Amino acid sequence: MVKVSFNSALAQKDVKKDSETLIPTEDKDAEADVLVHRQSRAWCWCMCLGLALMLSGVVVGGGYLYRHYILEVSRQLQEESREGQVFVCGVDYREEDFMIREEEEMEVELPNQFQLRQLEERIRVLEKEQVELISVPVPEFEDGDPADIVHDFQRRLTAYLDLNLNKCYVIPLNTSIVMPPRDFLELLINVKAGTYLPQSYLVHEEMIVTERLEHVEQLGYFIYNLCQGKDTYKLQRRDRILGMQKREALNCHKILHFASKSVVQTLICDP
Repeated sequence: MVKVSFNSALAQKDVKKDSETLIPTEDKDAEADVLVHRQSRAWCWCMCLGLALMLSGVVVGGGYLYRHYILEVSRQLQEESREGQVFVCGVDYREEDFMIREEEEMEVELPNQFQLRQLEERIRVLEKEQVELISVPVPEFEDGDPADIVHDFQRRLTAYLDLNLNKCYVIPLNTSIVMPPRDFLELLINVKAGTYLPQSYLVHEEMIVTERLEHVEQLGYFIYNLCQGKDTYKLQRRDRILGMQKREALNCHKILHFASKSVVQTLICDP
């Protein structure tokens, strides 16, 4: 007879392994689910934060473009439309002489002796180029000459083209009687809108022709465009020429215009 027996230790070990395979894994799966859920929430917050940053960037960038591009373009278009505009203006003025006279020439004049007259001209202001272009027809009440005038603030020069003589005259710009382009443009806009009604006085200045200018192209584009092909001369104010007598007889021509609130009568004389 054969006796069959089992090793108790081996049997217990196998039973133990089998029992381990039967243990449920619910706890491990729950921890994994929690970890995945937390990661998904973190990614969601990151995406929301990223979208918020993108939207804020779009808003800030749009505001920047609107402020520095669209507004700048509209401002440039507005300035170009203003610069391209030709103003036809008239100024009422009184024939009051503001030129300094010598003591023996002073006379007592009553205010009602000054007649109210009007001067009209066509004006174009190029604010970007810092230039004022003025065309003066024959004055209605004065024996002045028609003229085209350029006030160039970059070159600091003024040029007169006497249309009767077909001659050009150039002199340093006098900023005491000529307004800067931006200020002059605002004045013209106010006159056109009726918010300012100009009424001025007549200011006299006397110029003497001193020398002929040969190289007009060196005076800048606008003065060259005005004076090319014409006899061009340099002017000097009469009161700055030593030995020039006030009563000395000269061949003179008048040009009236305004580039500020005053009407200026420029007397150009040949020595």
